Order: sequence, then C-alpha cells, then structure tokens
Amino acid sequence: MILKKLIKQCQNNNIEAQKQLYLLYADKFFGICLKYSSNHAQAQDNLQDAFITIFEKIKQFKHKGSFEGWMKRIVVNTALQKYKHQKVFELISPNTIQDDNYIVEDLPNLELKELLSLIQELPDRYRLVFNLYVLDGYSHAEIADCLSISDGTSKSNLSRARAILKTKVERLIQQKSIKQA
Repeated sequence: MILKKLIKQCQNNNIEAQKQLYLLYADKFFGICLKYSSNHAQAQDNLQDAFITIFEKIKQFKHKGSFEGWMKRIVVNTALQKYKHQKVFELISPNTIQDDNYIVEDLPNLELKELLSLIQELPDRYRLVFNLYVLDGYSHAEIADCLSISDGTSKSNLSRARAILKTKVERLIQQKSIKQA
C-alpha cells in the first residue's frame, strides 16, 4: 500500500518521493548495473541513467505486474544500451557453435564475491550474454533481441564465456590450494 502511494507521488513529480524510491532500490539495482558494466564508475552512471528513465516513464506504469520487475527491466535495458551500438559482438556462423554444457559440481573455497569478480573480468560481449542467460534467465532469442545479435552469436558468446570462466575458476582454485599447502 505504501509503495502504491510512493509511485503515485513520483508520477506527480514529487521530488521527495523520487528520493525515497531511489533510496529504497538503489543498492539492489546497483548490483544489477555492476553485472552489466565493465567497472564501478560505469555502473554508477548506468544506475543514474536508469533512474532518470524510471522517473521519466513512471506515468506509464499501470500497476499491473511487479513494479520492481518493471524498474529492473529499465535498469537492464539502460545498461545494455551502452553496448547496443558498439561492435562488441563477434558475428559467427551458426554451424561453428559449440554447445558445451559445463557443470559446476564443487567449488571448494570459492566465495561468491570471487566468482562475481571473475565474471566482471570477462570481455563485454561474453559478460553481457553470460549474465543475461545464466544469472537473469533470458533465452537466447531474448538476448539476441536485446543486444541486436543473432541467436547463434548469443550461444557462441555464452559458450566462450563459460570456457573462460572455467579456466579462471580452475586457476583460482589451484592458486588457493598452493597457498594452503
């Protein structure tokens, strides 16, 4: 009930309500921005741009479905817009795709922040597809549409991201085991 009132106030351009909404969701959405940005500063810029868009478009929210989901979509799309017109994706032919199914069984002594750091190190094209597919549950068709690439390019970039991550995780685990020995 309080959220509906806050939304209504934001729709009426109430600056205090906008501030409250920002404070309520900024930390959560910064994490999303960080997943799709190449560094901390870019994530902060994306967060600010996303909230500007949210406040510009909040009158379009019709109280159908999740408000947080509606905002999250804007946050993700804002971050992806930075890459849409750049040539960060390598176009490939569909018959060169490898559908490697990597299974992570046990990651001894690997913390979540270490894994997220390794994901952050991926090249943009791989990090974006990996995050959309693995962490946010987008299909390859949805990723292709979001990023203006083909399904095959999405699949290839996911496969390459997984291969790079697998190598990085193995290297990190090996380094940790050497230090513990």
